[in-house]
Amino acid sequence: MVRLIERRFRARTPVETAFAHLARVERWPSWARHIRRVELFPPGDLTPASRGVIRLTNGVTSTFRMVALEPPAGWKWRGPFLWLTVHFDHRFRAVDEGETEIAFLVDAEGFGEAVLGRVLAAVYARSLDRAIPRLVAELEAG
Repeated sequence: MVRLIERRFRARTPVETAFAHLARVERWPSWARHIRRVELFPPGDLTPASRGVIRLTNGVTSTFRMVALEPPAGWKWRGPFLWLTVHFDHRFRAVDEGETEIAFLVDAEGFGEAVLGRVLAAVYARSLDRAIPRLVAELEAG
């Protein structure tokens, strides 16, 4: 497995609040403008059995299935991308009272991970770098 992306950032909000906000994955398009829509099955709160579809604004559709759910520390899910299996890890850690460090980790494995992984990382990293400030603003606005 190869690490494609690692982003760590802080928001002035309690860890439980940060987790709850991001766990509403159907609302991600408000801060992640590269996402057109997220469909979660079953709808509502994340569960160990959650799975879903993310529809991007460029027409690409990605599916995911929950691998681990540990509120409020985080969750992991994975899904296919061409010949790769992509692992998404969402981590939350209380830094100080009322401040949370959030980590987005993206790993990949499979045929062509060196080439396809670099392409995926380049495209996704740009989108994520634009989305993170909007996410922090939402979290800190309450």
